Amino acid sequence: MACFVMTSTVFALAADTELAKKSTINKILSRGEIRVGIDAGYMPFEMVNKKGDFIGFDIDLGKELAKAMGVKFVPVNTDFDGQIPALLTGKFDIAISGMTITPERNLKIAFSDPYIVIGQTILLNKKHEGKITSWEQLNDPQYTVAARQGTTSEFVTKRLLSKANYKSFEKEVDGALDVVNDRADAWVYDMPFNVVFMAEQGKGKVIHLDKPFTYEPLGIALQQGDPDFVNFLNNFLRQIKNDGRYDRMYKKWIDSTEWFNETQNAK
Repeated sequence: MACFVMTSTVFALAADTELAKKSTINKILSRGEIRVGIDAGYMPFEMVNKKGDFIGFDIDLGKELAKAMGVKFVPVNTDFDGQIPALLTGKFDIAISGMTITPERNLKIAFSDPYIVIGQTILLNKKHEGKITSWEQLNDPQYTVAARQGTTSEFVTKRLLSKANYKSFEKEVDGALDVVNDRADAWVYDMPFNVVFMAEQGKGKVIHLDKPFTYEPLGIALQQGDPDFVNFLNNFLRQIKNDGRYDRMYKKWIDSTEWFNETQNAK
């Protein structure tokens, strides 16, 4: 009996060792770079500045992660709709792309702990000022509500505002501008983007219903079956949230809109 227990323990340890060797961590370290999926255009998380460089909260987070691993940060710009398939086929190692952790996505991929929690808010056509004061009122066939395809804003709009006419967009700015130009009644999207758009392009043109009505935890996405990498990412996030680095990034990209003048969207 003792021999059986010892043999089982040896096999278990060997299995654990093999699992550790297969971790994406080793691939990244061997390669000397971490490939990170992003989708430039999602203010203030991932954008392109006037020099053509990627900037934003997620970019800074990725750079800090690369620094912690002692490797080069390599952003891989991929449309959001294609990010999970690209991750599963190894086009990049992780995605830091404002991706909300949902049960549906979690069945296909793994996530770190949330690195930020946001929620959906609404940009409303100015003609509805004072008449529409909450998202529930938009659940009516007389209204056209826009969101970005393949995102939680689309899922939320179709689920909670199913009676409204739905309009889909591939890019955030295009959808928000549709409301400005009176081609849609409302735009549903993540609060940080709506805050930035309101401050830089929406003043006097749209109304921001700025109380989030959903819970949106954003996480770092990776392939399933890699507990060592999940452990590393969670410990990394815990470290930067307690040593001042996270606060500096948050103040730069979330609390402030000074960075907007650096982007290609600035006029």
